[in-house]
Amino acid sequence: MACPENMLFLIGLFMSGVLACFGERDLNATMPDKLDVLTGSCVQIPCSFDIPDRHRDQFNSAILPSGVWIKGSPYFGGRPDRVIFNSSEMVNRYQGKITGNMSQKNCTTVFFNVTTNYTDKYYFRIENQPFLATDTEKSVNIVVSDLPSSPILTVSGEVKEETPVSLNCSAVAPCPEHSPELTWTLPTQFTTENQLQENPDQTKSVLSTVTFTPSYHHHEKNITCTAVYPVGTSNKRAEHNMMLNVSFSPKDTSVSISPAHPVSVGSCVNLTCSSTANPPVTTFTWFQISEGNSTQVASGQSYTLNVTVDGGQYVCEARNSHGCGKSNEVQLAIKGQEETVNTMVSGVAAGTLGALLLISLISLFVWRRNSRLHDGLERTDNSQGQNSPVGTVCANQATAGEEPEKPAEDQPEEIHYGDIDFSKRQTKETPAAAQDRVQGQESEYAEVNVTGSRAQEPPLNNLDGLYAQVNKTGEC
Repeated sequence: MACPENMLFLIGLFMSGVLACFGERDLNATMPDKLDVLTGSCVQIPCSFDIPDRHRDQFNSAILPSGVWIKGSPYFGGRPDRVIFNSSEMVNRYQGKITGNMSQKNCTTVFFNVTTNYTDKYYFRIENQPFLATDTEKSVNIVVSDLPSSPILTVSGEVKEETPVSLNCSAVAPCPEHSPELTWTLPTQFTTENQLQENPDQTKSVLSTVTFTPSYHHHEKNITCTAVYPVGTSNKRAEHNMMLNVSFSPKDTSVSISPAHPVSVGSCVNLTCSSTANPPVTTFTWFQISEGNSTQVASGQSYTLNVTVDGGQYVCEARNSHGCGKSNEVQLAIKGQEETVNTMVSGVAAGTLGALLLISLISLFVWRRNSRLHDGLERTDNSQGQNSPVGTVCANQATAGEEPEKPAEDQPEEIHYGDIDFSKRQTKETPAAAQDRVQGQESEYAEVNVTGSRAQEPPLNNLDGLYAQVNKTGEC
């Protein structure tokens, strides 16, 4: 009986040891779950490992361990083709290298010239005599495609009008040596900031942040972030579009009238308020304007009223959580009054036009008259500048039949009167000739007092003295 009991004890002890070891890994590798890779590019696999306590005495840190990558399954016994890379070998199925420091348990690896055949799961193994172990429970899934994955767009907070906002665009960088370039397309001016960052799973990505100030015109406008990946001698691109959702107070608030203008006194009229807002308008309020004062008369998007004699002026106010907007004042036009208003407007316009024409004619007449006077003054000055005294001019214009004047010393001083035509310098006309051209030309005469041989010059700054006598149409 003792023997069977001893056997049972040994079996139980063995089973407890097996259960204690069940579920424990011989190697703990840390790597991303998935990597998206471009055909023809490279892929970097962030990797690190740790040795369980029960195997640390078998791991010799003084010896550089070899890193091995196995494709498809962690078990390669009888399938040596599953081993695609071994850092201790000079030639491998996949071209690559371990860039991490294996002595510090960093197994980060880069594979070059990736093709679509690389798409699969990969397991990591270390070989450090006498310790050999593979992490059979952790793998990285590499997915190779001809086109890059789309970048990711995120918004920091609510997008409000006239409030600066930041948008973030990130694109994976499976090959940090050939990181993507991010560009933006926005309906307004903006500033950008780009940086290469490390994600929690130790993968790399490029982050671009754009800052701008939106307005309500940008609501429902598209923005685009484009990622351009350099692959060999060409580029591959992917983009992400997003529609802006801009919050703004009511805009373009207006009032429509049904039935249309003009309306009859006592009839029923419906006023409807419309406005653009995001979020939508929650409250519409109606005000009547009278003598500059505003009085609330109704609420709601529509307002129905009976038309009075004066029609009345009305304003609609639209409001949401971001503010309010008011319409222009609306004046109800009453039938029969619009003709009076039109007539008044036409009369005012006609009167204004007539006044302008009258002012123009008066200005033209004054200008022409001043021009004639100015020309006459210039001619008088010219005659004096040529040493031709006024008395001499009068003497040369003596009428026919008169005897020549005696020398000044033989005759007593006397006053001579002469006719001077300031529009044309010519010989003196006879009264008959002047009478013949009464209708066509205006003649102006000045009285000149000659003392001896020197005539008294008229004062140029006094037109009343210059034209002491004016002879028009033959009259003195």
